[in-house]
Amino acid sequence: MSLKVQIQEDIKSAMKAKEAFRLATLRLLSAAMKQKEVDERVELDDAAVLAIIEKLIKQRKDSISQFEKAGRQDLVDAEKNELDILAAYLPAQMSDAEITAAIDAAIASTGAAGPKDMGKLMGVLKPQLAGKADMAKVSALVKAKLGG
Repeated sequence: MSLKVQIQEDIKSAMKAKEAFRLATLRLLSAAMKQKEVDERVELDDAAVLAIIEKLIKQRKDSISQFEKAGRQDLVDAEKNELDILAAYLPAQMSDAEITAAIDAAIASTGAAGPKDMGKLMGVLKPQLAGKADMAKVSALVKAKLGG
């Protein structure tokens, strides 16, 4: 079952179970997927759906940090709940050791030697690790490895 179909099925089950918050979050995700399909006139595959989910998760993380600074715990809790619902659709996250191994392999294959090669290295890593690892974390590890 594709990720898009799974999300639609989960919307139906949330409606039946009267889970209002989960339903609202899944509808938000569904709307973002439909918007992308309409804008680009494409049928989304799992990779595109994962990219949308990652974008929404990043937005939630940014909102959480802003709300914490403002002292709005009620909004922080709501964003964290949305984040948990969205994160359930991501594949299992890679461990630090697995990420480091992937970075080392990419460095070996591209011959990256310094900070100037970071863009080339991230270009190789992003398709491999998208959805499986936090790309901000990967970027920081790459920067440390290349001496940036």
